[in-house]
Amino acid sequence: MLGAIAGDIIGSVYEFRPIKHKDFEPLFAAEAEFTDDTVLTVAVADCLMNDRDPAEALKNWGRRYPYCSWGRRFREWLFSDDMEPYGSFGNGAAMRVSPAGFLADSLEDAWAMSDRVTRVTHNHPEGLKGARATVTVIVLARQGADAQAIREEVAGRFGYDMVRSVDEVRPGYRFDETCQRTVPEALTCALEAEDFEDAVRNAVSLGGDADTLAAIAGAVAEARFGVPDAIAGEVFRRLPEDMRSIADQYRCASGGSR
Repeated sequence: MLGAIAGDIIGSVYEFRPIKHKDFEPLFAAEAEFTDDTVLTVAVADCLMNDRDPAEALKNWGRRYPYCSWGRRFREWLFSDDMEPYGSFGNGAAMRVSPAGFLADSLEDAWAMSDRVTRVTHNHPEGLKGARATVTVIVLARQGADAQAIREEVAGRFGYDMVRSVDEVRPGYRFDETCQRTVPEALTCALEAEDFEDAVRNAVSLGGDADTLAAIAGAVAEARFGVPDAIAGEVFRRLPEDMRSIADQYRCASGGSR
């Protein structure tokens, strides 16, 4: 979860100011801040750890932070009395789901958790698939699978193109809010990376929906490498107390970054 939040914060300043390189400085821009990606990742963690109704948890947390850059359809759902899903296949399904990958004891457990927290809004098959693919990579990385084996598993199980390199993806990549054009690219950024920071820089450098790409890549990178102490400290410094409380509970429940 902390990896996803770090990616979100780092990528936040580039969401609408895309760049096509990895050498941005500093890693955490002065104006970088958490977005809706972080709010909903915390909501999912709260739901899974404290056995809350997923829709209720998402609405409770989302309404605490009404001025985040919510997507139009999610905002309509968030501030309505409607508890039914709306058929979304947006990349929000994958950007918030990482706690399921870290709290689960097996792939089957992770898929069940993923479906539980995803289908309350993103009940389109592509939305459910994007979330499942993300937690699959997290679990496999936690189990010690190497990057190539994970690429092959994701390609075979979910049908995503996992052959391209980041350098091959970057030139033609554009802003896209679908799971179909976010999840495989974000996973590639994390699986090609040499360390946590490299994964996030890869994701930002695609020049797309930077905070969400980096949130997904950061979650996977946390499973592969852990989150460096300096980055974790910077994340906690930028979070409000209610989120820090859930993050602390989560670190105990998940056994830390790995």
